[in-house]
Amino acid sequence: MLLPLLAIIIGFIILVFSADKFIDGSASIAKIMGIPSLIIGMLIVGFGTSAPEMMVSVMAALNNSAGIALGNAYGSNITNIALILGVTAIIYPIATAPKIIKRDLPILIISILLSAYMAYNGIISRLESWILLALFVLVMLFIVIFDIKQHKESNEFYQHEPPPKSLPLAIFWLITGLVLLVASAKLLVWGAVEIAHQLGVSDLIIGLTVVAVGTSLPELAASIIAAKKGEDDIALGNVVGSNLFNIMCVVGLAGVVRPIAVLPEVLYRDIVVMLFLTVLLLVFCGGKKINRIQGVILLTCFIAYTAFLAYGAFFQAA
Repeated sequence: MLLPLLAIIIGFIILVFSADKFIDGSASIAKIMGIPSLIIGMLIVGFGTSAPEMMVSVMAALNNSAGIALGNAYGSNITNIALILGVTAIIYPIATAPKIIKRDLPILIISILLSAYMAYNGIISRLESWILLALFVLVMLFIVIFDIKQHKESNEFYQHEPPPKSLPLAIFWLITGLVLLVASAKLLVWGAVEIAHQLGVSDLIIGLTVVAVGTSLPELAASIIAAKKGEDDIALGNVVGSNLFNIMCVVGLAGVVRPIAVLPEVLYRDIVVMLFLTVLLLVFCGGKKINRIQGVILLTCFIAYTAFLAYGAFFQAA
């Protein structure tokens, strides 16, 4: 157990360093190229930090471990909202943007309802997985085209911004930071899964807790660093973009590799919790900021959900 524990410690140290550089590079590219920070947060940061979820779920599908494939994707979404935004808002309250409330979160809610419909018969087929991937591409094209068009109509977006880093240096730190983020998260996940397996925990519970939290660590580090640097659009866009990516792209890719069997508890417990937290986030975003009290509420939801899973795992083991 010593080697997995050492992997967790080393992975965490690299994670914090790489998140800082990754956000610096992302924000600088947004300023230099005149791209809205929300797009950077949803596309580059959100999808980039979701790379561990994609890798884990596809590998789990190849290994016929449906529990880890779905548990990782849905568990990561629960973790992103309840743990990541909860902790981030407690440390640095997050300013919200109107388009998050009017467009992005409603799209996320619709995607969750669609995934629930697909999972209702107990299996997500290859055809349904291709539909998820196609819808993902369409949604992303819509968001990018709409935001860039709206951004070009406003000339004040970066009027008072300080001079950013040079573009080559920004790209270097973006790529280096992302590679280190994914590598450190993978190291952390390996250590955590090894310890969990040694303790006799089931694949579904590992997917929903250990793997979900582990693969969400890049989002946690990126959101906290982004909020600290005043890049609230990146902090919030990171989570929303990551959740869209997980539901449509991660599950879609895993389902294309191998149709995914859906256990009843995933449908009636995990998807319900994911939908509840997304609606709760929509309510919280109705104000100008996600404040510290709301952050505590989100974090409490995560602790309660994790405790419920842990109790269930203990009861099942007994």
